[in-house]
Amino acid sequence: MALLIMTQEKPTTNKNNKDSIFSLIKSPYIRHFFKKYWLRYLIGIFFLLTIDIAQTKIPIIIGEVIDGLELGSISFTAQILPYIVKVGILAVAIVLGRATWRHFIFGTSRYVERDIRNDLFKHMQKLSLSYYHNHKTGEMMAYITNDLEAVRQAMGSGVMMIFDCTCLLVFILYNMLTKVSISLTVVAVIPLILIACVTGMLGPKLFKRFDQRQEAFARISDFVQEDMSGIKVIKAFVQQDKEVDAFKQVNQHYFSTNMSLMRLRACMNPMVMLISGFSFAIAIGYGGYLTLGNGSMSLGLFNAFILYLGMLVWPMMAVGMSINTVTMGSASLRRIESVLNQVPDIVDCEDAVDIELPNWDIRVDNLTYKYPNTNAVVLDNISFEVKQGQTLGIVGRTGSGKTTLVNLLVRLYDVAPNTMFIGGQDILKMPLKTLRGNIGYVPQDNFLFSDSIRNNIDFVDGNLPLDSVRDATEFSCVTENVDEFRDGYNTIIGEKGVTLSGGQKQRVSISRAYINNPQILILDDSVSAVDTDTEEQILANIKSKRSGKTNIIIAHRLSALQDADIIIVIDEGKLIEQGTHQQLLANDGLYCSLYNKQQLQKMIDEQ
Repeated sequence: MALLIMTQEKPTTNKNNKDSIFSLIKSPYIRHFFKKYWLRYLIGIFFLLTIDIAQTKIPIIIGEVIDGLELGSISFTAQILPYIVKVGILAVAIVLGRATWRHFIFGTSRYVERDIRNDLFKHMQKLSLSYYHNHKTGEMMAYITNDLEAVRQAMGSGVMMIFDCTCLLVFILYNMLTKVSISLTVVAVIPLILIACVTGMLGPKLFKRFDQRQEAFARISDFVQEDMSGIKVIKAFVQQDKEVDAFKQVNQHYFSTNMSLMRLRACMNPMVMLISGFSFAIAIGYGGYLTLGNGSMSLGLFNAFILYLGMLVWPMMAVGMSINTVTMGSASLRRIESVLNQVPDIVDCEDAVDIELPNWDIRVDNLTYKYPNTNAVVLDNISFEVKQGQTLGIVGRTGSGKTTLVNLLVRLYDVAPNTMFIGGQDILKMPLKTLRGNIGYVPQDNFLFSDSIRNNIDFVDGNLPLDSVRDATEFSCVTENVDEFRDGYNTIIGEKGVTLSGGQKQRVSISRAYINNPQILILDDSVSAVDTDTEEQILANIKSKRSGKTNIIIAHRLSALQDADIIIVIDEGKLIEQGTHQQLLANDGLYCSLYNKQQLQKMIDEQ
């Protein structure tokens, strides 16, 4: 199981890391959200800039107070009160402004996260089965959780830091140059530029390692999901220790990629502190000389400069942090867009028209099909016809193409034009919603949701009365089983219907397909897990309650098909026989052979 996960298809990596860093801003998809929420971002940025201006006023006020106290021009008890009031007002404005911009900028990133998650899930619903054959559940979960979180941080913290560090840097430098000292500013600020340079240089490496970490998270998520789904098989074959060892390998890979990313990020803060400390040392040395050596700077201005220099460390750090945040968001956005840019294989044709069909006759004309990216022909020149109200039986050995045939009828895969018709209309020209909305399909796997029995049966409508649900269970002969549960139809059946037996799952699935009384009902080996008496009752219900509606039954147990109006026998993708039960027995072909074997086995079992 671990080997399957380790070899899963990886998203294509963008080799141009510089483009990847700014792909968040360049992405038309993200620009759509900037346009949608521009007012919220504008309000947040306005308050962000307002408090940046307010912050840069405080060092000058403190400098004036220090100079005034040193020179004796300010009385501690008299003239200092206005300065205290100014600082207090600025402090309150900063608090209120910070709360406001956080609400609008960080809050907007949550709106964006919600919208992208909705878009992503909606698009996943549209993707064809072929996509899910190549991409596992854990990978999808990584997109909609970890990757989306990284994009959210880029749209929140990233946007904030980009504007904050740019504007605060400009305001601080302006005050340092115009109100303190040009020479001291130049000497002290030059080392701080290295902070932005170093963190910017680490951006491409951070992008690559974060991308690897996200892929490793997808693998570990997929491993756990698959193991939990197959826990019965693991326990039955006593493979717990083997799976634990396999998980350790996958977990070690995730640990290694995570540590690689963390080591890179851990190097950044010490480097920033080292460079800022070096800058402070220069400022204290040269500023002390200007203040105490030649007296060209007052003590208050020197103190203001030190405060400004301390404030300057944040925007310098924020330059690198914003690059890192946007870089990781860009890496995750690329992965998310790789899903959003996938075009579904199965879509409505341009000339699809929703017209009222004269009937629901099914005609298959010279159908040949092979799965995408393969050369093996699954179905070869299949032709047959089923009139509305008839029951079609499909028989064949395992792997002969029976399930593929009905999957093509509901367009889970697409056929060539003019090969499958319903009511004389090419199914490719029928809207998918119309086609599938009139077909009730019970697939082989009998998938049930972790919900109540009632909600599983009333899956399509969701608001049908209990009488309709009960009628559906009576049709599939599962009513007595449901009534035996303590909560009846409100019984939660667990993940994939784990609390139900195989036969109960089959019959609940039949109820779900039947409840809306579709024009075409397809049962793909859906009575294999029930006893013969129950099977006969279900078949009798189909005959009596679906008069005038078309039924397609795939079965290995031929007793389920004896009353079918027409039976087709498929072998190795070819239709080799068709007719009624009696006609096929008289042909003495594959059908007759299979029937005789089953009858012999039945006699042996009875004896």
